[in-house]
Amino acid sequence: MPSAKVLEEKKVAVSNLTEDLKSAVAGVLVDYRGITVEQDTELRRKFREAGVEYKIVKNSLLRFASKEVGLDDLDGVLHGPTAIAFHREDMVAPAKIIADYAKTNDVIEIKSGFMEGKVISLDEIKTLASTPSKDVLIAKIMGSLNAPVSALARLLNTIVEGGTEIADLIAAKAGEAPAEEAKAEEAAPAEEAPAAEETAPAEEAAPAEEAPAAEEAVEAPAEETTEE
Repeated sequence: MPSAKVLEEKKVAVSNLTEDLKSAVAGVLVDYRGITVEQDTELRRKFREAGVEYKIVKNSLLRFASKEVGLDDLDGVLHGPTAIAFHREDMVAPAKIIADYAKTNDVIEIKSGFMEGKVISLDEIKTLASTPSKDVLIAKIMGSLNAPVSALARLLNTIVEGGTEIADLIAAKAGEAPAEEAKAEEAAPAEEAPAAEETAPAEEAAPAEEAPAAEEAVEAPAEETTEE
């Protein structure tokens, strides 16, 4: 029967593993059988650079821990040498690093994995491995967001290097459109005014031509009276 000290150590180990599984957003279990010291060192370096935690664990302890967090389906793969790689923020990194490493080192065998508290299949792990990493996605998003800012920065830099002449030129260019619009608005009424003036005399001339006819009509009876 294990001593009280050994039991306490196992209890602490299970507690630590349980906390790791709870805090991890994703993880991958691998069989590292046959890996050399050099290969193990290289793999651990890749994990460390990506912020992935990597531990060799005892199946019995991991079995207790996985049941504590609802990952009971891992029980079927908990035999033979087992190591776990997990990340507390990046879902892609563990699967991606292991899959890339396995392409040139067939000593690593993926057993199973989990993501957000659920066990996932080998096909789902492969899908994760083919997804761009968090850093790559952030870089792409920041690149698209920074495009207008970069253009503005280049413009400001041009102004600084060109001095006040460049600044005056940009200011003058910005003021051309309003000035041209103002001139167009002032010109429009000036062109319509002559047409109004030409119409008014034409209307006054019509009665002036009819006036002599009225005078003749008045004189005609006077001639007839004289002849009688």
